[in-house]
Amino acid sequence: MTDPLDVETEEEPRQLKFLRRLVTGLTAVMVCGLLVIVALLVIRLSNSGPQLPENIALPTGVTAQAVTFGDGWIAVVTTDNRVLVLNSLSGAIRQEITLDAQ
Repeated sequence: MTDPLDVETEEEPRQLKFLRRLVTGLTAVMVCGLLVIVALLVIRLSNSGPQLPENIALPTGVTAQAVTFGDGWIAVVTTDNRVLVLNSLSGAIRQEITLDAQ
């Protein structure tokens, strides 16, 4: 009986060599693509975000319900149906809009 370890290996068929190299190449491309995507996400998400003032002083008795940020301004929707537009650097009120209660 012959030992399986002693048997000389046969030459790989050309198609099998090609397939093995193709799979290896595609795996390398996939890994490189994944690294590029991760790098782009890290670069994009590491942005510092909106510039906020240290303190935002709302008028007495006013409670914020929602906040949104724009270029140079912050809008605060209050529980008493008002929108306060504040300066994003100083926190001072620039405009006040009263909403219709429905």
